[in-house]
Amino acid sequence: MDDQQWFADHFAEQRPRLRAIAYRMLGSTTEAEDALQEAWIRSIRSDSTSIDNINAWLTTLVGRVCIDILRARRTHPETAAGTSLPEPLLADGNEHDPEQAALLADSVGLALLVVLDTLDPAERLAFVLHDMFGVPFDELAPILERSPAAARQLASRARRRIRGTPSVPDADLDTQLRVATAFLDAARAGDFEGLLKVLDPEVVFRVDTGSRTWLAPAPLTGAADVAEHAAAHGPRFATLCHPAVVNGAAGVIAKTRGRIVAVVGMTVVRDRITEIDLVLDTGKLARLQ
Repeated sequence: MDDQQWFADHFAEQRPRLRAIAYRMLGSTTEAEDALQEAWIRSIRSDSTSIDNINAWLTTLVGRVCIDILRARRTHPETAAGTSLPEPLLADGNEHDPEQAALLADSVGLALLVVLDTLDPAERLAFVLHDMFGVPFDELAPILERSPAAARQLASRARRRIRGTPSVPDADLDTQLRVATAFLDAARAGDFEGLLKVLDPEVVFRVDTGSRTWLAPAPLTGAADVAEHAAAHGPRFATLCHPAVVNGAAGVIAKTRGRIVAVVGMTVVRDRITEIDLVLDTGKLARLQ
């Protein structure tokens, strides 16, 4: 078997896991695909005889590609104003597809991906690969060009920053969906008091309209402001919505004429919604159709 076929076989076998890593690193299924394409190009230029553990080698390769993409983002940030949220994932009944199943397994909520976007690329890589995929620090160190001890410190620093945010939802998905349903019911009725009952006092509401930045309201903070906004717009728009599982957590999707026009990720902590992330970016939604 020649090198290219050998790499192709192993790459295909590991592709679901590698794509899941890339999505958690980049928060974008599109960029995850780009990362895998770049990793594949680099792999077929390599010498298989120098590789002892192909799975670890491929993880390292994808990790390096992702950290390059993250660093490029910081060097050349998007010029469009407004909020940019990660691309959402929906549990759409295609979980028999190994790649879709790998993406949805232990999904990272939109709110946590937003927090991950605030980390230094090295911190994000250390946290994602070690805490989410169990990569040992001695394997992480070469990717980061740091010592194992330094890689451990990066993961620890990222962990502390994440723990300081209300971005990890309650484990019980049924409870999350019950709270999301109560929010929708109150929004449809324009029930300000009912909305206050399910919103955390410090709730944050963000909207990503993509390139249509003139449509994007400023992020809202606080139960009163978020409830006022939902009560004002809910009677008109909430009728299009129904609860859904978004990135493994409670959320909402809105459809009109059979097409998805909005996806909402919610973070529910102790029976209250702490974060609401509304994706209206038509490019991100088009990939869900």
